[in-house]
Amino acid sequence: MSLCNIVALRWDKMSSNGVTEDDDFADDPLHSEFDDLETPPRYRPESVQYFCRTTGFTESEIKKIYRNFKTECPTGLIKEDAFRGIYSQFFPQGANVSQYAHYVFQSLDHERNGILNFEDMVQGLWTLSRGSVDDKLRWAFTLYDLDGDGQICRDEMTRVVTAIYELMGKFAEPWLKDGTTVAAHVDLVFQKMDLNRDGVVSFEEFMETCKNDENITRAMISM
Repeated sequence: MSLCNIVALRWDKMSSNGVTEDDDFADDPLHSEFDDLETPPRYRPESVQYFCRTTGFTESEIKKIYRNFKTECPTGLIKEDAFRGIYSQFFPQGANVSQYAHYVFQSLDHERNGILNFEDMVQGLWTLSRGSVDDKLRWAFTLYDLDGDGQICRDEMTRVVTAIYELMGKFAEPWLKDGTTVAAHVDLVFQKMDLNRDGVVSFEEFMETCKNDENITRAMISM
């Protein structure tokens, strides 16, 4: 099972558990629920209409996701250790979740402050569960661009790919054939992506290579 499918399963759980149909049509707006959160003054979640505009989720879905998010994160904020704990629920006990969960958390933490809010989570959830191929590729680039400098170096790609194979094992795509190492796989992909041979992969090179290579695209959006 791909990591995107795992995220989709997570969304199904968040959007269906513990909420009655009556809750979908509650008179109180979502904003009144947000107001109850004990969050830092600098952060105030937007209205349900805002999230409907910026994602493809419906008002009913946003409310369901929010109620379940608040159940797991009563303060409305989630730190990396809690995020890692949620992520680990979808893998066998003993699976090496830590490093990949760290990279995913970092890709969603746009402010790089070690905290995710509801907007970070719902935007990421939309991208990974229902986003277009381009949306998922843009997220994948952010995942690999560990230092946020707008380009991917060979070391960054190696670190992320290693984390994926440590987590997914034989379920990772593509499966490494006998004798093929992660380093050899990274070398092959990196050479394809580094179109101008300057030692780094720009966003434009990343997108162009993915769009011209179905196998690479499939591997990137199945993470």
